[in-house]
Amino acid sequence: MNLKPLGDRLIVQPIEQEEVTASGIVLPETAKEKPMQGKVVAAGPGARKEDGSRVAMDVKEGDTVLYAKYAGTEVKIGDKKYLILKETDVLAIVE
Repeated sequence: MNLKPLGDRLIVQPIEQEEVTASGIVLPETAKEKPMQGKVVAAGPGARKEDGSRVAMDVKEGDTVLYAKYAGTEVKIGDKKYLILKETDVLAIVE
């Protein structure tokens, strides 16, 4: 991937919801919920303080995170979709 996030931004690959429900019903694309969970594939160096030093990020590459439903900017590279999020859009890290 050729994207390098700046500041306190993250690049997240959304984890898509299953297309078939537990009872076997196939969900069309229009009925699926927008994903709110994804894997961090790149993280920026962190935001800057007023004195110019960096604030360390709580999230790192490889973490699985939950994020706000309509947060971030969606980009498509090749056939994969990614989200560029600010660290404040992340609600939790899945352990």
